[in-house]
Amino acid sequence: MRGATRSVRFVPGQAYSPARWKTGQVSRVLVVEPSDAVRTSVVSALRSQGHLAMGLPDGSALERAIIAGRPDLVVLDAELPRNRDGLDLLTVVRRTCWAGVLATSVRDEPTDRTPGSAHADDHLRKPFAMVEFLSRCEAILRRTGSRSATVTVADLTVSEDGASVRRHGVPVDLTLTERRLLVQLARHPETVVSKGQLLAAVWGYDGYDENIVEVHISSLRRRLEAHGPRVIHTVRGQGYRLGEP
Repeated sequence: MRGATRSVRFVPGQAYSPARWKTGQVSRVLVVEPSDAVRTSVVSALRSQGHLAMGLPDGSALERAIIAGRPDLVVLDAELPRNRDGLDLLTVVRRTCWAGVLATSVRDEPTDRTPGSAHADDHLRKPFAMVEFLSRCEAILRRTGSRSATVTVADLTVSEDGASVRRHGVPVDLTLTERRLLVQLARHPETVVSKGQLLAAVWGYDGYDENIVEVHISSLRRRLEAHGPRVIHTVRGQGYRLGEP
């Protein structure tokens, strides 16, 4: 792996298009950071460690970059000063790929008032030492690197984008919203995911009526259970868990 990454030649100052990411040999990191100085420094440090890194000043082209490059890690400023805020961008990340997310902000700890941070994989306070930043990135990549293109729970198999859902190898017909819900649960198998997290990730709402989640989870369960036992379990007062019957 390391030997393969060294074969990728980075030219200082060269613009990197998402198409250059499709090597399948390196960890791909997307950095969304409004400060030119910080973004340049972070991208350079990541490249020095053998990662294929690309920087964006804001989230205006985030979807296109993710779809084209399929990053393994997204470093996201949780308090972008303009355009779309951190929560909106994190919702985009969760909808479109299975990348880990490192949120950065000037706050000491992530809170619900820090858009995006509370639902990220990790949070790092600014200003940060580059050694600490790289350490956090490596930790997230280690944790998420084992994620495969599909998740299998009992007899249920879900593809990364939700396009393929099967039970006992038989395709299950789901609506787009049901697929998005299932993908969010599949990203955290055997882990409780709250209604608020599902609401933010699937609908992009924050503080909206959570009953909409219950309605669609109920429909999703009916479709899945037409082909096998229950795999989406309610954890009272906490949320839902995708796991063994």
